Amino acid sequence: MATTARPSSAPARLGERELIWLMALLMALQAFGIDAILPALDELALDLGVPGNERQFIIGVYLLTAGIGALVPGALADRFGRRPVLLGSIGIYIVLSLASALAPTYDVLVAIRAAQGFFAAGIVALPPAIIRDKVGGDRMARMMSLIFVIFMLVPAIAPSIGELILLVADWRTVFLAMAVQGMLMGTWAWLRLPETLAPEHRQPIHVRTIARNMGRALSMPSVVGYVFGSSLVFGALFGFINSSQQLITETFGAGDIFPIVFGICAGAMAIASWSNSRIVERFGARRVSHTALFAFIAVSSVQVVVAFQSEQSLWVFVPLMAVNMALLGFIGSNFGSIAMNPFFAIAGAASSVHGFVRMTVAAVLGAAIGYAYDGTAQPLALSLLASGLVCLALVLFSEKGRLFGPPEPEMGFGQDAAKAFD
Repeated sequence: MATTARPSSAPARLGERELIWLMALLMALQAFGIDAILPALDELALDLGVPGNERQFIIGVYLLTAGIGALVPGALADRFGRRPVLLGSIGIYIVLSLASALAPTYDVLVAIRAAQGFFAAGIVALPPAIIRDKVGGDRMARMMSLIFVIFMLVPAIAPSIGELILLVADWRTVFLAMAVQGMLMGTWAWLRLPETLAPEHRQPIHVRTIARNMGRALSMPSVVGYVFGSSLVFGALFGFINSSQQLITETFGAGDIFPIVFGICAGAMAIASWSNSRIVERFGARRVSHTALFAFIAVSSVQVVVAFQSEQSLWVFVPLMAVNMALLGFIGSNFGSIAMNPFFAIAGAASSVHGFVRMTVAAVLGAAIGYAYDGTAQPLALSLLASGLVCLALVLFSEKGRLFGPPEPEMGFGQDAAKAFD
């Protein structure tokens, strides 16, 4: 039987556990590039003369261009394969991390970060396509949940790592640390990741074909609510990330424990993602995520009430924010898996266009929420509630008013794909 040639440095088989760790830590490169710099924003702003809320642009522009850039790698990966496009994205991430460390002015730094978000978008856009090449349905939701467990551990500890770096060096060293991480992950992917795209599923590079595939992946009524709905709730989360340093430091006067507070919130999301991986195949992605969405709306309502009290307490804000971030752990990977399940043959295009919508909408919304920071938690609380309510309306549209559906079968996944696993 004929076999497809593979690079000698990339083994033909990759265990499921190693695949999960590899995909999670690749995606975590982006998370580290965002969250590790948060404790350094004050020092960076002082060093480069950045006024007020404008320091947040270094986060917001990266998220926005990463969303726009997500349109590119999926189409390339559907034609040339996942492996070369992913390795190219990692290489660009490394080079532009080094360039960020050398930026002479804030405007130059923002421009480099914008380029890094765009050209390295494959490190986040391609892992879902690689997973979809292998599995689908609620099994994909389980694997994506495990990926999010590991992925979310990075935001939980990244501010602490950034804080430790600042004890011995300046903010530029954080970007050097990003480059080192990129080199380590690039080496791992080069040595261990095989090509997962089957030859018969390669798509031609024609604008019409790409547009048709992306249009299919975004226009299906049963999918569109999940893509745009998750964009909104994660936009509110990005709003928290953008404003978290100022919120914790200025509003609650707890700047000395900022990494701990941020770690508690991100850690709650990681724990929820692990819990989701244990239950999603039993109860189904729809039942779990729909229940979590209703709980998200309820907790956000409480956050609004608390935010408008005359006395704001950190120790009331943190548990509520941690619970809502935990609920996002039950929403994000499940929504993404439901949206990807119909698109086995065009997983790259689907992953790209879904990532584009999620990241751009979430980045714009998150930047707006962050820039609306007024010294209170009110803009964030109102945004969380509004995003949850609109998300529910969108899901109702996709489900034709019927929620809590049964477990979802794997579509387009057969024995040939299973051979990639040990």
